[in-house]
Amino acid sequence: MAPAVGIIANPVSARDIRRVVANAANLQITDRANIVLRVLAALRACGVTDVLMMPEHGGIGRHVARGLSRAAAHGEAPYPAIHPLPMPVTGTVADTHRAADAMRRAGVAAIVVLGGDGTHRAVVAHCGAVPVAGISTGTNNAFPEHREPTITGLATGLAVTGRVPADIAFAANKRIDVSLNGRVEEIALVDVALVTERYVGARALWKPDSFRELFVTFADPEVIGMSAIAGLLEPVTREESGGLMVRLGAPASGTAASGVTVLRAPIAPGLMASVGVADWRRMPAGVPFVPEVKAGSIALDGEREIAFSAQDRVSLTLRDDAFRTVNVGGCMQHAAQYRLLTGAPAPVTAEL
Repeated sequence: MAPAVGIIANPVSARDIRRVVANAANLQITDRANIVLRVLAALRACGVTDVLMMPEHGGIGRHVARGLSRAAAHGEAPYPAIHPLPMPVTGTVADTHRAADAMRRAGVAAIVVLGGDGTHRAVVAHCGAVPVAGISTGTNNAFPEHREPTITGLATGLAVTGRVPADIAFAANKRIDVSLNGRVEEIALVDVALVTERYVGARALWKPDSFRELFVTFADPEVIGMSAIAGLLEPVTREESGGLMVRLGAPASGTAASGVTVLRAPIAPGLMASVGVADWRRMPAGVPFVPEVKAGSIALDGEREIAFSAQDRVSLTLRDDAFRTVNVGGCMQHAAQYRLLTGAPAPVTAEL
C-alpha cells in the first residue's frame, strides 16, 4: 500500500507588517494553489496515491479542486486523491496545529508545508517524528530552502516510497526550546530574539532598536531575518552541532558606540538595518542559556510571542536531532546517480 502524504498550505502567510515596511513577496491564493498542484503531480509520478490536506477558507482548496476537475475532464489522472481533514477551520494558527497532529495520528509518511518560518514552526511543534518538506511562501523564509516546488514534491515522493534510503532521504534538524519558569513554553526552528519591548503588538520584528540578545540554530549569510545577523558574524551550518549566541546593543545614529560594532544586515526583504553587536559566541547543544535581558518579549523565528517580567525565569536550550526534514538535495542526487526516474540501471564506473 502506497504511503499517504500530508499537505499544509497556509493561505495567509506573508501578510505581516513587514509587507508594509519592506518589499516582501505576496503570493496570491491562485499561486499557492498552483504550487500545491505542482507538488501533487510530482508525488503522483513517484507512486503516491493519497494526500491528506488541511482545510482552509482562503480558497486554496477550491482552486486545487478545479485543477483536479480540469485534468479529469481531459481524461488525465496526474494527481493523487485529495482527502481534506475533517476538522473545524478557525483561520488561526490552531488550524495548523490541529492539522499537523491529525496527520501524525493518521500515519502520513511526510508533511509538505507551504508557509514561512512561523508556519513551519507550528507544524514541527505537533508533527512528532513525521518528516517535513518545506516550501517558502512566507515573508522571511530562513528555514524552508528556496527551491522549485516540483522538485520538493519529487524528493518527498521518492523518500516516502522508499526508493531513496532513509539515511539519505531524511535529515536531522535543530531547534531551540524556550522555557519560562521551568516549563518549555515554545520552540524556535531558526532564531530566538530577546527585545526590551514588553508588548507583543504586531508580532513581526522589523525595528532593531530594541534587539538585545539573539540565539540561532544555524547562521547563514545567505538568508534574511534575525538569523542573517548571526550569519554575517560567524556562519554555522544546519548540519553541525550547536548554534550561535549574539549580544546586541543599539547603535547611536548608525555609528559605533563604545564596545559596539555596527553591522548592516538584511532583516526583511529589501530592508537593511544597522544593528549594534557587542559580542558573540557558540551555543553548544544541550546547555541552558539564561538571557541577560530581565524583562521584555521573546520573538520566535521573527515574531514576538511571549512577554516576560523580571520575576520570570527564562532559559533557552538548543537541541540537536530534534525533528526531521526531507533531504531534497540528497534525494535528487541519489535519484540521478541511480537513475530512479528512468528505470535504467546505474552506470558502472570502469576501472582504469
